[in-house]
Amino acid sequence: MLGLLKQKPKPKVILYARVSTKKQEKYLEKQIKRLKEFAESQGWDYEVISEIASGVNENRRGLLKLLNKVKRGKVEKVVIEYPDRIARFEFEYIKFFLESYGVKLIILNGNECEEDLNKELAEDLIAIVTSFAARIYGRRGGRKDVNPSS
Repeated sequence: MLGLLKQKPKPKVILYARVSTKKQEKYLEKQIKRLKEFAESQGWDYEVISEIASGVNENRRGLLKLLNKVKRGKVEKVVIEYPDRIARFEFEYIKFFLESYGVKLIILNGNECEEDLNKELAEDLIAIVTSFAARIYGRRGGRKDVNPSS
């Protein structure tokens, strides 16, 4: 009987922050600070999920943690500063996923330095090229040519 009377924990607000490289760690701290200030001004109970990972990497621990919490019904709102903080290219898919579970996505659009954005985008593009090159050369390395003269 007591188990039935237990209330489920309230869905939380998740503050999600991300930067691409370890060099941007100070920016990550500032990003988290701005997200916390916003959440506290709203009087929300929140959890922070932050990570240092490329926005083009689909296997980010923090993002996967967020999506799993959403699937389990433990999230009410997700707060980010910019759309590219949660995903560099597949933002609309993630937004659709969150909305399909009834999660409200709040984008603050804080003051982000244009130079930092350009640098981070360049780093993400290099990561994409490096990843594809590794896949191509990895395939070639395991292949044996039957006719080496051609």
